[in-house]
Amino acid sequence: MNAEHALDIALLVLRVGIGLTLFAHGAQKLFGWFGGAGLAATGQGFDGMGFRPGRANALCAGLGEAGGGLLLALGLFTPIGGAAAAATMLVAVSTHVPAGFFNGKGGLEFPMTLGIVAVALVISGPGQYSLDNTMDYPLGDPWVGIVALIVGAVLALGLIVRRRAFTKTTDS
Repeated sequence: MNAEHALDIALLVLRVGIGLTLFAHGAQKLFGWFGGAGLAATGQGFDGMGFRPGRANALCAGLGEAGGGLLLALGLFTPIGGAAAAATMLVAVSTHVPAGFFNGKGGLEFPMTLGIVAVALVISGPGQYSLDNTMDYPLGDPWVGIVALIVGAVLALGLIVRRRAFTKTTDS
């Protein structure tokens, strides 16, 4: 096995593992699968965290995780799926900061790791063993991933700022 083949297999394993993990978390929010609360209850939880309207924000988070994760797992429209997942994880990280770093105490460790891997997959590309590799379209150009990450980060930061502004007004 040569180094290029090994890298492509590593990207496949990473994409599928992280992608399916993200999909499962999104499916918990959207459908109540895998022990999740489903959209209505998740929306109430988002309302309680200051993401208004809660149901719409829960839907976006679920789609960012499930949709982005599924695209990553398939290696399909990888820059878009990875950027959606990374942006969703950036918002998730912002909610976990008060609990510290470690996941066992509700910290940011887990969503941060998922987000970092999503960014790395956007930068690296999906590898040889992906649906993207079978198609000839401009999404494979490196600038597309960079633009997608920037747009996702701007949207995520806007949501974080909006939430903080809302929670400050309700705390007063």
